Amino acid sequence: MWKVLKIMLLTTVLCLAQVQSIAGEVKTFELRDISGKKHVLQDYRGKWVLVNFWATWCPPCLEEIPDLVALYDARKGKDVMVIGVVIDYDTEQSVSKYVDEMLMTYPIVLGDEKSIAQFGSAEVLPTTYIYSPRGELVKVKRGLLTRQYLEDLIAKGNQSLKR
Repeated sequence: MWKVLKIMLLTTVLCLAQVQSIAGEVKTFELRDISGKKHVLQDYRGKWVLVNFWATWCPPCLEEIPDLVALYDARKGKDVMVIGVVIDYDTEQSVSKYVDEMLMTYPIVLGDEKSIAQFGSAEVLPTTYIYSPRGELVKVKRGLLTRQYLEDLIAKGNQSLKR
């Protein structure tokens, strides 16, 4: 019962956040990860930025984590930044333990109303906001994604940016 109530409350907050977002476009965001580092969209100009909303109880979220880790590890020093925003969690310690067990190397943010309100809807988990190297929101992907999907999207986007 409590979990259902938390999900309903979170969905309401996310819907309200969507109203604040005009045409799904977010000008910027500021997130602080569990190690205390601040992440601002403008700091990643020149890189593709993926902000991935997920939860520990969400099977598709867990399925896509290895692909996100592989993409991040292969391209983090070059042209990709991945930031995970965990929502609907018990404690910071439980999240940290989970992150360690899943070998998640990209930064993890503990999602709260303030961090969620900076984005549009994340009613479906996982939801990933994908920003171009210019800082433009180019895609909101709801549901499971794969490394191949992201690699293809980035390759097509890079071709478009060269024009």
